[in-house]
Formats: sequence, structure tokens, C-alpha cells
Amino acid sequence: MTTSPRDPASGRAAGEKADARFLLAHPAHLIAFGFGTGLAPKAPGTVGTLLGLPLFWLIDAAAPDFANRIALLAAAFLVGVWACARAGRALGVADHGGIVWDEIVAFALVLVFTPPGWPWIAAAFALFRVFDILKPWPIRIADARLKNGFGVMFDDLLAALYAIAALKGLQWLA
Repeated sequence: MTTSPRDPASGRAAGEKADARFLLAHPAHLIAFGFGTGLAPKAPGTVGTLLGLPLFWLIDAAAPDFANRIALLAAAFLVGVWACARAGRALGVADHGGIVWDEIVAFALVLVFTPPGWPWIAAAFALFRVFDILKPWPIRIADARLKNGFGVMFDDLLAALYAIAALKGLQWLA
């Protein structure tokens, strides 16, 4: 009889469902699962995306200039590459549905380019979710071909770029 490989930190077999115990087994799990938002029973990606707003506010407070905001988001992206790869390996699924750090960081990036005001924030949220879910070219290709932490993070970065371009188009029209 063979058994599934077990992750040394969590003790879980590959493919097992994540829970609060899994989150607390390793800091990477907690980060990758958006501090628990990825455990939402329905639409964890959408719930996780909402955490991009407080992340943006923290970055905005820490770095009021554009270059430093981008640097902090780049650091968050790199942390995400590590955390998402680690959590994916532990679960045996490279891009597990509960891994939402990619949505959080990507939406925070969209907010850097979003005009002030709740209507714009709502539009940014909707546009990002549409592009993240529909995955138009080349997002779908990146999602299919790139695996591990970088692949998890990169396809959401592309969705963020689409959302930013659409927001700029809306700004121009307004």
C-alpha cells in the first residue's frame, strides 16, 4: 500500500483540503491564503481580492510616492512567489483555489492606478475580477503554462495590467 507524500511542516498528504490548522502550520500558508480569506467557502478569490484594499492603504501610508509603492508591491509579489509555491507544494495543487495572495497583490497594484473615490474603486474591483476570471489572451496561456509560485502570481499580474488599461480607458471617457 502506498501513501501520499506528506508535507513536513503541516503533516498533510498532497491534495488534502486546507483548514485553519494548515494555515498556522507555516507562515507561507498564512500569507498564500490571505490570512484566512482563502478559506472562504464560496468565491475565495473574490473574498481575497478585497484584502487588496487594506494592503494598498498600508502601502499608500508607508510610501506616498509612486516608485516606492511599486517597489513595495514588487516585494509583495516576490513574497507571493515563495508563499504560493510553498502552500501549493504542501497541498499538492500548484494553484489551489484558496491561494489568494496573487489576487491581493494584483488588486493592490490596480489601486495604485485607480482615481480616488468609491465608484472608481468598485470599477477597479469589478474589472480586475472579470479579467482574472475570464483570463483573456495571454493570461490563459500564462495560467496554463507557468506553474509554481511564479505562475500563480504572474497570471494575476497580467489581469491587473488589463484592469489598469481598462480603467485608464474609462477615465479617458469620463
